[in-house]
Amino acid sequence: MHKSIKQTALRTALLAAFCGAVGVSQAATIVIQSRDPAGVGFNDTTPVSPVGGNPGLTLGEQRMYVYRYVADIWEQALQSPVTITVNAGWESLTCTATSATLGSAGAWNIWHDFPGGQPGTWYPQALANKLAGVNLSDGQADDGSGYGNVDIKTQFNVNLGNTGCLEGSPFYLGVDGNAGDKVNFVETLLHELGHGLGFSVVSVYTGSVASAVGYRLNAAGTSYVSSGGLPSVWEQFMYDNTAGKTWLNMTSAERRVSAVNPAGLAWNGPNVAAGAPMLTAQPVLKIASPAPGSAGLYSYNTASFGPTVATGLSLGALATIKADTVNGQGCLPFDAADTAAVTGKVAVIDRGTCGFAVKAKNAQNAGAIGVIIANNAAGSAPGLGGTDASIVIPTVSVSQTDGAALRAAITASVPYGTRGKPGSASASLAVDPNRRAGADLAGRPLLYTPNPLISGSSVSHWDVSATPNLLMEPNISRDLGTVLVPPKDLTVPLLKDIGW
Repeated sequence: MHKSIKQTALRTALLAAFCGAVGVSQAATIVIQSRDPAGVGFNDTTPVSPVGGNPGLTLGEQRMYVYRYVADIWEQALQSPVTITVNAGWESLTCTATSATLGSAGAWNIWHDFPGGQPGTWYPQALANKLAGVNLSDGQADDGSGYGNVDIKTQFNVNLGNTGCLEGSPFYLGVDGNAGDKVNFVETLLHELGHGLGFSVVSVYTGSVASAVGYRLNAAGTSYVSSGGLPSVWEQFMYDNTAGKTWLNMTSAERRVSAVNPAGLAWNGPNVAAGAPMLTAQPVLKIASPAPGSAGLYSYNTASFGPTVATGLSLGALATIKADTVNGQGCLPFDAADTAAVTGKVAVIDRGTCGFAVKAKNAQNAGAIGVIIANNAAGSAPGLGGTDASIVIPTVSVSQTDGAALRAAITASVPYGTRGKPGSASASLAVDPNRRAGADLAGRPLLYTPNPLISGSSVSHWDVSATPNLLMEPNISRDLGTVLVPPKDLTVPLLKDIGW
């Protein structure tokens, strides 16, 4: 499943002088503004039955109920004297039968040099309004859209779950967390509004033009520039532990390198630092081998399908299968040789070509008792999305580098057995007491920096290695809740670091 997390639609906001009281502790107020036409989205009159605490009797009513439910959570989490306006719509977004863009959201206006803000620094409008104590868009001409002055604009896929659009996996509109195999809309919307409120580097380019990654937006808000430009309020807290400095003090070229520095870009804000001890000791895949130098501890990630895995689980002996550069390794039913190799063992399979669940199911059908998916690109172990209720064996993932180490351990272990029983490397799940899951060696929570860069996701999320799972990771995990502070989550501490 592909999930487009953030596509900030940037509308240039002109600097204006404003006066007003700043800094009050008034709870935030969020207004939802629909732009859907008659019969669509919030106005869809298709009859439905109440579900999971959502009393709506039409599809449109249930959608709006979730929006209000999530807005209420954010209102309780933040303070602002200025009303936050969210423009919302349901639209036909990109999708296929097996993947879909669920939706997106972002700050619709951004500001710099307003009363209460750091000079020469870009802020999302909702936060800028809070700091300024007034609505900075008041008096600004609308751009003709009818929502030109709102704080946040959202759009979600109106076709999700229908034929040809992630079939069978619609949004779950209950508010009780029992989404099952459906897409939990409460968590999805909670995440997206987090981006709109400021969980994003917003004014530094991280798009698809590789040469421009790291550029800052100029002061006029008209273009990204290779040098100069104004920093985002985020940059002072984005600490690259390889370069030894924050993005605020980097050149565009240095930011470009940092954006794809796996496990190298951390958040060093004081509120997040205070909450970081909520991260557990680093869960690891522990490899045991009789071959000298082949044992080790490796970070892993989990799957959205199959049984839940936990520390202490013994996975078993490892095995590999043949490469398949045409169809993708593990994407087709295993032949006799691969079946013999993995029967009663844990199959190590490269990521790529087909879905994770497809590979796991083929391995299960061949007699494997577990699967380890090795990433096919540099970066952390990927979260494994997908659904298949028939998968009953555990599946985890490792990084590309660690996948190579596992295969080397398998090969190196063979001589340390007997003619009838070759030596083997085996895997179990353990913890590394010297590291926190999702943090660097200094305990600073990591930002998401896969290599290659993922436009719209890189650096504006927590790293997927965080445990427990965090709301603002790029994937919506099944175990997320609606508490946004430690010991459950680090979303609000980050927002407080930037001024909320």
